[in-house]
Amino acid sequence: MKVIPITPVPADGDGQGLYASEKKVYPRSVSGLFARWRWTFVWLTQIVFYGLPWLQWGERQAVLFDLAARRFYIFGYVLYPQDFIYLTGLLVISALSLFLFTAVAGRLWCGFACARSRAIATSA
Repeated sequence: MKVIPITPVPADGDGQGLYASEKKVYPRSVSGLFARWRWTFVWLTQIVFYGLPWLQWGERQAVLFDLAARRFYIFGYVLYPQDFIYLTGLLVISALSLFLFTAVAGRLWCGFACARSRAIATSA
């Protein structure tokens, strides 16, 4: 049987040993074009989410889930519980298209834009 000796781990140069707590990480504020776009879309989606039930469409709300009568009114369409197979199909198609478009966009970004930015940065 082989015996493996246990030796203590030496402390780093900053005095932290094996069981010392990690250094604190503080977030920094982010600004720029994409941060503004992100906050714009956050506000837009929140306004749509909270404002849509107040929007009138014809003689009723634009989006109304009438659970007692088992009817769902969405912009003039009346859906019944047995119609949710269509919603399921729509959600599956949406998920697959999300995967497809993110894969294509990722390939385009990493295959073209990343390589170009690295080539430009290394040549400068």
